[in-house]
Amino acid sequence: MKSILIDMGNTFCKVALSEKREISVVHRFKRDELLNGIIGILPDDLPSHFEKCVISSVSGGYDEIEEYFEQKGVKVIALSSKIPLPIKIDYSTPETLGADRIAAAIGAHSLFPGEECIVFDLGSAITIDFVESDGTFKGGNISPGMAMRFKAMHQFTNKLPLVSPTEVKQLNGQSTLEAINNGVVLGIVFEIERYIERFPSRKIIFTGGDSIFFAKILKSTIFAVCNLVLIGLSNIGSDE
Repeated sequence: MKSILIDMGNTFCKVALSEKREISVVHRFKRDELLNGIIGILPDDLPSHFEKCVISSVSGGYDEIEEYFEQKGVKVIALSSKIPLPIKIDYSTPETLGADRIAAAIGAHSLFPGEECIVFDLGSAITIDFVESDGTFKGGNISPGMAMRFKAMHQFTNKLPLVSPTEVKQLNGQSTLEAINNGVVLGIVFEIERYIERFPSRKIIFTGGDSIFFAKILKSTIFAVCNLVLIGLSNIGSDE
C-alpha cells in the first residue's frame, strides 16, 4: 500500500506519494491552498490506494487535513518525538523539537546509515542538526535564515533597503546593496564553513529552500537533498 507524505512549511507545502519508502511524485502547494491541492491530486477511493498519511508541520495548523483523511478512512500520523521513531532522540526538551528537524534527521540516517551527519536545513530559519552513526539525534542550533536576515535589516533600520540575494562578486561590497547582500550571504557561508572545518569527518547534508543556492557557493563535498524531510516521513510507521 502507498503512503501520502505531507511536509508543511511556513509558506509552502510538499505532498508526495510513496510506496515501500520510495517517493514517486512530489507536488508543491501554498499552505493556504493545501487541502484543495490534495483533493485535486488524489483519487476519491483513498483507502483502496493508501494506507496512511504522515504529516510534518513546522507550526501545527493541519486539523482540516487530518479531518479530511480520517473521514476518508486513511490513518493519519502526525510526526513528533512522542511517536515510535526509527532514530533515538537525545534532546533535553523533546516536546519542543520541531517535526521537520526530526524528519530531516530520519532522512539523513536512512540515506547514510552508520555515518555521522550534520544536517543544514536552509529555510526561513537555518537549523544545524547532528545525527550520530547509530541514528541518535544529538540536537543542534538554530539561526536566522537568509530572507529573515534581509528583512530584519530593512525593517529594523530607517534607511537600509530590502535586498534580494545575488551572487557575491567580491568580498567587500562596493555599494550599499552589495554590502547588505555580501553581509547576509557571506555571513551564512562563513557560519557553515566553520561547522564543516570543526567536524571534517561528518557527512554534510543540505536541504530546504536555499540549499541549492549555498551548495553552489561552498566548495566542500555537500549532499544537497531537497526532499530530505519527505524521505524521513517515508520511514515513519513502516516495518519494511
